Amino acid sequence: MNRLRALVLEDEWPARNYLVELIHGSGLAQVVGAVATEAEAREALLPSSGLAVDVAFIDVQLARGGDAAGLDVARAAAATNADVQVVLATAFEQHALEAFKLGAVDYLLKPFSEERVTQCLTRIQQRRAPRAPNFTDRIVARRKKSLVFLEPKEIWAFEAAERLTFVHTKLGRFDMDLSLSSIEQSLGAVVTRVHRNWLVNASHIKELSRDDAETSLFVGETLTEGGIGVRVPVARDRSHEVREMLLENATGLRR
Repeated sequence: MNRLRALVLEDEWPARNYLVELIHGSGLAQVVGAVATEAEAREALLPSSGLAVDVAFIDVQLARGGDAAGLDVARAAAATNADVQVVLATAFEQHALEAFKLGAVDYLLKPFSEERVTQCLTRIQQRRAPRAPNFTDRIVARRKKSLVFLEPKEIWAFEAAERLTFVHTKLGRFDMDLSLSSIEQSLGAVVTRVHRNWLVNASHIKELSRDDAETSLFVGETLTEGGIGVRVPVARDRSHEVREMLLENATGLRR
């Protein structure tokens, strides 16, 4: 991981030099600028300055700028350069709430310690690290020798048959390894159990049919003769529950 580029604003040179030393010593960052005044810091933090800064350590109280001049610098940084992470460094605790409001990533109290500075830089590194997309809600199935990745909203139904589990979609039927119980547990908010061998995505139900004592659903894209979809049986002990669920989430008929 690349080292962070740090700017230090501290008007007292012993504290400034010590903080620079701690930052370098952490191995997590390099100091690209160390300044003593509000004006110098504002100029360095402008995107047009040509100085690439990832994190700015800003002293709150500056001798030439007043009791809270560092807060003004932090506000300016947030307004003009969103890529810069701000760390407020001060000998006083009373500015912690203001630091939170400004979106500062950390609040360092003097005297600085090696452990605390390293902890701060580690946190910033973690915040900046690219995160892998969360695919935990996606379904993976097989199509011959290929793997197919599906979003829950694409799925019409899951079927248990022939000691396998199949997922039905507009793209076709694919097999997978999960049991219906496992799928129901993972996607309970998306699928509904209508039969011991079937789970359906209610948002894709197009028709509820009754033929003598048999109830079935047409699940798919279009409700036409030979339409795109799959006919799903509904267990007798679930037919009333399924009907009520569908009517409860639709308008047009009296129940």
